[in-house]
Amino acid sequence: MNLPPTVRKIVNRPEFGPFVLFVVLLIAFSLVHPKYLSILNVSNLMAFTPELGIIALGMTLLMTSGEFDLSVGSVFGFSAVVMWILFNEFGVSLAIAFVIALAVWMGISLSNGLFTTRLKIPSFLVTLGMLLVVRGTAQYITSGFPQRVFKSDAPLANILVGEFWIGDMRLHMSVLWFAFFAIVLAFVLTMAKFGNWTQASGGNPSSARARGVRVNATKVVLFVLTAFLAGWAGITSSIRTLSANPNAGFGFELEVIAMVVIGGTALGGGRGTILGTIFGVLILRMVRNAMPFVGVPALAYSIFVGAIILGMMALQTWLARRQMQEA
Repeated sequence: MNLPPTVRKIVNRPEFGPFVLFVVLLIAFSLVHPKYLSILNVSNLMAFTPELGIIALGMTLLMTSGEFDLSVGSVFGFSAVVMWILFNEFGVSLAIAFVIALAVWMGISLSNGLFTTRLKIPSFLVTLGMLLVVRGTAQYITSGFPQRVFKSDAPLANILVGEFWIGDMRLHMSVLWFAFFAIVLAFVLTMAKFGNWTQASGGNPSSARARGVRVNATKVVLFVLTAFLAGWAGITSSIRTLSANPNAGFGFELEVIAMVVIGGTALGGGRGTILGTIFGVLILRMVRNAMPFVGVPALAYSIFVGAIILGMMALQTWLARRQMQEA
């Protein structure tokens, strides 16, 4: 089938498949249950989606560079625990505790990057080990119990998760933070020199080094960025839900990777898309949110995620082969 050049260019973009799937699912769920697109349900959907989406944005750049971070779920839970321990036990102000918690996890994630780039240990193994260390530490220092969280009117709380209304729809500031991070990282990935370094590091590291790209430094920065965003999301979630549980974020690492892959970022590195990741985030959150409406048990969520991943990988492979044939 011969398509006009403009249409072919759109179809071949990695975001096209996720966009089509997003539209199909949106139409299907709204037809199955009329209340799916109600203001109340959309508000509920957008309460948690940005927090997981913020982690996925960082993971997009890291995977584009050819690396993974399996510790983001444990960082999500422990970052909030650290902040609230500082606040509750040591009398540190909420703002300073927030900065310290993020700094701690950025420092720890630096070791992920150095172990991966200097010692040449696969990031899968490095961050799997860090996942266990961080989760175990969180459970040990809290004895497995959630920390006290206070509903605060501090400026930081309002800046991170303050509520605002669009008509009858209640939203949180985390939606705006998600949009802000998405815009900034999309610019970095597509328009900035660092974005070129990121894609080159994942596509062909040897060639990138020959051209003067600081591959190791680029990957280390991306490990730190991913941990920063995971910590930000975890702290935001704790303020919104008034809960800082050491077990929070369990399983998020695989769900986030699924969102990024579904969005069109190459699993082996070299190609990433922030817009595609946004669609990937919305797709999986829509599926989870829609399951009660369509009468599917929540335990079947993993089945749908796995099926979507396999389908999107098959589509990406097919599109890649078409591009090679047309080149």
